[in-house]
Amino acid sequence: MKYDENSEEFWRTFLTGADPDLVKLQRLFRKMPSAPRCKMCNAPFARPGSLLLRPFGWRRWAANPTLCTICARGLQNHRGGAEVDAAFLFADIRGSTSMAERLSPGAFHALLERFYKAAAMAIDDNHGLVDKYMGDGVVALFIPVITQEVLPERAAIDAGRAILAATGHGAGETPWLPVGVGVHAGTAFVGIVGTEGGTNDFTGVGDVVNTAARLGSEAADGELLVSSATMASAGFDVAGLESRRLSLKGKEDPVDVVVLGADTPAATIAA
Repeated sequence: MKYDENSEEFWRTFLTGADPDLVKLQRLFRKMPSAPRCKMCNAPFARPGSLLLRPFGWRRWAANPTLCTICARGLQNHRGGAEVDAAFLFADIRGSTSMAERLSPGAFHALLERFYKAAAMAIDDNHGLVDKYMGDGVVALFIPVITQEVLPERAAIDAGRAILAATGHGAGETPWLPVGVGVHAGTAFVGIVGTEGGTNDFTGVGDVVNTAARLGSEAADGELLVSSATMASAGFDVAGLESRRLSLKGKEDPVDVVVLGADTPAATIAA
């Protein structure tokens, strides 16, 4: 079935990973060595597979090296999007203002770069896509076309735990940076957002995004706050885990959350 490539129906099919042409491409490229790969089509970026595809335009996209230029061009050429189930992660440095006051601008920049690299690797390793870097924070997007065989909610939670581990919040370690993380999942509008003829961004918007941002702001150093609804949707067993009911800024109703850490024994899927 052919879709109008700017229609909501097309975008929903694409974002949910149900586009038959993309599925065929993913399966084909998965057979070609080697990782790392494009988050959407699985095109290999390393040899020997990259040598076969590079002459046809499949190479890393400069603006976001986790995507290939072919997928990026396809996104940029078709404005629009659709409401789909997605998960969002916000990781923030705690006390960054006072930190910047104590450090020289160069030293603070170097610290941010180290944080960005650690967070990006954790997100990439757990089937996510870095949405944007926001000063002292990182935003990540998890949707079926990117997570593929992994539930977006589970991928986002695993990425959050990996960020805490990467910043030294594991047992017996001394954190080299105070970081808190929030994760929330639900229905969001995902697609190309921007101005006609201007700068466009592949991102998500909606209440689910705002809630994830609030959870990221509420999380203390070393904490991963995940909405209880997201934990349930991901199929995690929360028995014995700390829970809280939070009144979030701009939200009429309180939000129930589960508190995780880098080493919290919570990563067991409920039967």
